[in-house]
Amino acid sequence: MLLVVLEHDRGTLGEPAREALTFGRTLAAKMGVEMHALAIGAGAAATEQVAAVSGDHGATRLYTVDHNVLSDFGPEAWGQSLVQVIGELAPGAVLACGSERGNEVMAQAAARLDWPFVANCTDVTPPAGGEGQWSMTRIQWGGSLLEDATLAAAGVALLTCGLHTVASAPVEPAFAASPETQAVAVELDASLARTVVKERVVLEAGVTLPTAPVVVGGGRGVGSAEGFAPLEELAELLGGRVGCSRAVTNNGWRPHSDQVGQTGTRIAPEIYIASGISGAIQHWVGAMGSKHILAINIDPEANMVVKANWAVIGDLHQVIPAISAEIRRRRDRP
Repeated sequence: MLLVVLEHDRGTLGEPAREALTFGRTLAAKMGVEMHALAIGAGAAATEQVAAVSGDHGATRLYTVDHNVLSDFGPEAWGQSLVQVIGELAPGAVLACGSERGNEVMAQAAARLDWPFVANCTDVTPPAGGEGQWSMTRIQWGGSLLEDATLAAAGVALLTCGLHTVASAPVEPAFAASPETQAVAVELDASLARTVVKERVVLEAGVTLPTAPVVVGGGRGVGSAEGFAPLEELAELLGGRVGCSRAVTNNGWRPHSDQVGQTGTRIAPEIYIASGISGAIQHWVGAMGSKHILAINIDPEANMVVKANWAVIGDLHQVIPAISAEIRRRRDRP
């Protein structure tokens, strides 16, 4: 059995959980086993969405863990819970999404078990016949390097799939089913609550940079903080958000929360409109999960132009307003 750990926010599954289930479905088929899902604490046992999404993505069984320490997300409490679930269920492998939370929980479990843990895989091949070495390709150096590695797991293989390395996709409706649900009891020391979330402050509402279907990004070529006004207008017309490169935040034109990149936010919109961005590797790491990329740049040799699906070679200060004007014209047309 392959066990997929579901990342959730108080019982609501996000894209990382769906990506892990999609990746896990392929891995379970390679292993010749069923895929089961695990939801730890924070109301996950009580929400119908967790079971529905798990079944829609191919999980045949859903295990739930609840405890008074698990009132919200906590890496230590989740990691210790996973250790006890592994001992109870003895899966062939455990998989989570390689988000910040997913990697942290798996690292907690691996440290407590003293087992190896392989993070951010893009492809995994189990050992033939269930014994021997696992083979995998994994992301290194923030996405600038793909490493081929092997794992001789003494116990259960602990893995995460790279964030946004697969597009989440449910199974065909004919194969979707309601997974059988089973509660697993755990014993947790009260001291594990020291790293459980206690309070939440909403910094922004609505569409956020990581979840936006459209991101309009600006780089050094925008020229100034005021130069982002046309990008804001275009993002609003398209129901998206504005992002930026590190050079922009270094110049103080935009806050760090808008930065796309290795040290910023990783995005995966339907389209990323990269304006005046050269496409340095640090920025590309954050943008490479985009489904499509439109680059607007005066330099036809810029890295972002070369890697984009489409490119407009021109001045963004002319191109961006022209796109916005055309959108408004078409919307106003009877």
